[in-house]
Amino acid sequence: MVRFAPSFLRTTLAGLALTLASQGALAEPLGVENAKVRAVPPVSTTTAAFMVLHNQGDDDLAVVDAQSPAAEITELHNHIDVDGVMQMRQVPEIRVPAGGSVELAPGGLHLMLIDLVEPLREGEEVEITLVLDNDETLTLAVPVKRIEVMGGGHDHEAHHQGH
Repeated sequence: MVRFAPSFLRTTLAGLALTLASQGALAEPLGVENAKVRAVPPVSTTTAAFMVLHNQGDDDLAVVDAQSPAAEITELHNHIDVDGVMQMRQVPEIRVPAGGSVELAPGGLHLMLIDLVEPLREGEEVEITLVLDNDETLTLAVPVKRIEVMGGGHDHEAHHQGH
């Protein structure tokens, strides 16, 4: 007969419970590819995150919230045409159709990280948690990368002044 010390059993059971809890909170039908957070100068208080979301399930999904310990505020955003001028606006959700994909990219849908807690350095990782409309969550470790935008770009800092 093999006997295990009570501390070994408690540690093993706690690890198993944590694993099961993590799997329960994981949005398995939602896959994420090519995630990145834009590297910005140390004086910048905002940045954006981009990625491709893949819905591998049979039901439509929506990202309804996002959180990151790297920023005081994390919002879902899109760029819209208002009388011929592109403007950034917060959106209530980002829909991902069953079996489909949605790209979060410069000039379109993206996540805004507002009031950064500290400067982000290229090569670091930022934790971002996506919250779905079915209350499942998906936590990502997203690398900070330099992102070049063709044809200019949009002034996220100016946008933040309106908040």
